[in-house]
Amino acid sequence: MAYSESSSFALVLSGGGARGAYQAGVLSAIAERIGAETYFPVITGVSAGAINAVSLASHTGSLVEACAALRRGWLSLSPPKVFKADFVSLTGTLLKWLWMLLSGGITPGFQVRGILETEPLRGYLDRVIDPSGIEANLRAGRLRALALSATSYTTGQTITFVHGLPGVPTWERAGRRAVLTKIGLEHVMASSALPLIFPAIQIGDDYYGDGSIRQGAPLAPSIHLGADRLLAISVRYPRSTAEAAEPQMEGYPPPAQVLGMLMNAIFLDALETDSERLERINRTLALLPTGAVPPDLLRPIQLLVVRPSKDLGKLAADFAGQLPRALRILSRGLGAHQSKAPDFLSYLLFERPYIRCLIQLGYSDGAAQWDRIGPFLEPESLKS
Repeated sequence: MAYSESSSFALVLSGGGARGAYQAGVLSAIAERIGAETYFPVITGVSAGAINAVSLASHTGSLVEACAALRRGWLSLSPPKVFKADFVSLTGTLLKWLWMLLSGGITPGFQVRGILETEPLRGYLDRVIDPSGIEANLRAGRLRALALSATSYTTGQTITFVHGLPGVPTWERAGRRAVLTKIGLEHVMASSALPLIFPAIQIGDDYYGDGSIRQGAPLAPSIHLGADRLLAISVRYPRSTAEAAEPQMEGYPPPAQVLGMLMNAIFLDALETDSERLERINRTLALLPTGAVPPDLLRPIQLLVVRPSKDLGKLAADFAGQLPRALRILSRGLGAHQSKAPDFLSYLLFERPYIRCLIQLGYSDGAAQWDRIGPFLEPESLKS
């Protein structure tokens, strides 16, 4: 699709560790139905969504081919390709943490960077993603802008890295701003660096972690980049009132339960809150008299959020036994087995059976929800 000023569509991909495989399934179902000559002019991503976003934005083939490559990439993953989780690496890291806590920081230059080392992930992404394809797609008119968000531990701000056509806008708001750059693997690694679990990534003079940590407005980057129709793929199952009230464990909450709730707050809650805020603004704008100028340059934004039809945390419980032995012992020590929905594990469960299950669920959901997705996309307006 050659970009024009009327191209106002954006794909928004949220974070969620291994849960990001679900997005690959949804996108595959969409790609098969909207045609080979269709592209997303604006793509934004954070955390695992940043990996998916760069994979799509850098692939120079059709959307069907790009989604097929994305599926293959997820299915070829395994924990050793993401992080070091053998006994030696994990025990060494935990001993460093213990020394740091007990020594009071008396050892000069002593640092603990993360529970799990992610050099394998960098090497894997370097093999399966070629960031130079982003420039090729920009030149060919298949892409207007790619935006990835990361959290600067140095300043506390959410930084959105934007790689786009000349004249693509930047912005600055309270606690967040955009910078123009050529996006590379270091930006992907920074955006997906799970807090405390994965080490921070240095870009320039700053150190960055997962972009979901303080991203209170995950829809904002795509809107700043000019989009007024947003397709967002969430990895949060919409629990009913009865499901939400159902206890997930008995007795005192183990650390894994608390960590799972913290992860959910970081990766899942912001998109739901931002979606509600956007819909409220839309309702307010609809009340303005005909011809009235909206305040503060606000404009109506169409939004469709695709969500899983099953709880991805509960699905993870069926595959927890396939984690690397060292990580499995650690997770049991944290009490993950005491929860009916071990959300904490679902973010780290890069095991092929679980990944395959998520992709299949995403594909099924994309097909089942096509009566919503299809009319929203209006394929003819997305083609060249």
